[in-house]
Amino acid sequence: MTRHAVGLLDTNAVVLLERLRPEELPDEPVITAVTLAELSVGPLVTDDAVERAARQARLQETEAAFDPLPFDAPSARAFGRAVASLRRAGRQVRPRAFDAMIAAIAIAHDLPIYTCNPRDFTGIEELTVVAVRHPDDG
Repeated sequence: MTRHAVGLLDTNAVVLLERLRPEELPDEPVITAVTLAELSVGPLVTDDAVERAARQARLQETEAAFDPLPFDAPSARAFGRAVASLRRAGRQVRPRAFDAMIAAIAIAHDLPIYTCNPRDFTGIEELTVVAVRHPDDG
């Protein structure tokens, strides 16, 4: 596995961060504002009070630990290329909109993306994907 000095964590890697193997992560992990948006939804969509509290705590811890990369003009241009490459690969874009936005930010900043779900990024050209073992997979 290639370890990079700086790497962008996908939302699933952020959610599982405390359970992931540190040697499988970049020396300096960064996140995107899109990941914060995804995490912000979590507490609002569960009726379970305990789960809501856990999701809110994760959101607050993430906000405190990271200064997210924005979805800016270079990211918007990279998003167009990412969506076009997904379409060329025969993949539907709508279910992958957040993934495509996160990928676009990674592309715009020339960063690899670290994820437990590498298939989410299949077909996105220009993107370096680093697969991280899911902690439940041993």
